[in-house]
Amino acid sequence: MLDSTATQIRHDWHVDEVLALYALPFNDLLFTAQTVHRAHFNPNEVQISSLLSIKTGACSEDCGYCPQSARYDSGVKSEALMPIDEVLNAAKLAQSQGATRFCMGAAWRKPKDSDIERVVKMVQGVKALGMETCVTLGMLTDTQTARLKEGGLDYYNHNIDTSEDYYSEVITTRTYQDRLDTLERVRESGINVCCGGIVGMGENAVDRAKLLVQLANMPKHPESVPINMLVQVEGTPLMGTDKLDPLLFVRTIAVAKIMMPKSRVRLSAGRNSMSDEMQALCFFAGANSIFYGDKLLTTDNPMTNHDLALFERLGLTSAGSSHHIDAH
Repeated sequence: MLDSTATQIRHDWHVDEVLALYALPFNDLLFTAQTVHRAHFNPNEVQISSLLSIKTGACSEDCGYCPQSARYDSGVKSEALMPIDEVLNAAKLAQSQGATRFCMGAAWRKPKDSDIERVVKMVQGVKALGMETCVTLGMLTDTQTARLKEGGLDYYNHNIDTSEDYYSEVITTRTYQDRLDTLERVRESGINVCCGGIVGMGENAVDRAKLLVQLANMPKHPESVPINMLVQVEGTPLMGTDKLDPLLFVRTIAVAKIMMPKSRVRLSAGRNSMSDEMQALCFFAGANSIFYGDKLLTTDNPMTNHDLALFERLGLTSAGSSHHIDAH
């Protein structure tokens, strides 16, 4: 078990320490994670984000998990950047269903400056509704990052996906350092960072530990840490990968919470295949943010009503809401 320093914010984690956390008896690990979680958050509140794909498919990257790559025949239809009124209508719907943050994802390797101007208008429109804003657009230049900050963007999502060692097994069209450079630009500009990874891609235990070390040893922890379970999509190279033990996923949530106590650890991709009981364990382990809505970019996500019914069963409320969400 950890000592009373468990809730201290650290940036000097070592892989061996993380592997030792993973190796704790399950009950001890979850008790520690829940103790850390309670020191910083209301344990019965979950922040709800909704994610919209504002520009789908035809991406030049070769990320092995992604059906939006132009290199794979995954059945994803390429679509241009959405008109702003359609984006705002989707944001209003998400808000009416309890979402407090609206995230917009575009399948670009790196956006053009003209693309950024259109996205800034979307950000400003969503903010005018009273929602937090997040975008994920690929690699950014200094000028583009500054423009997004000036436009009022709250969060930028840019996942590092896995450990640096395993990264080239999954992606070859951009380097690990490219990702870190974009994250550094976002952080220096004053935009909040949303950064996590994907487990279940065939990585080993050390890779999972190194992913979390990379995140926790950043000069400032990401405010949001999405932990994704690989969603296997027909036509992508990672289709057929051995599935991760669900309890190992729960352990990953718990270890992330212990290492980054003040970050919101988000249950992201893969929830569609998780049982209610597995998700409940994840919430106990310190997950206190979810993506909800019927789709997560291009893969299915649990239906909104099902999520609200689960919240009701667990006595969870939406962060920013003082009452239980009505699931009816």
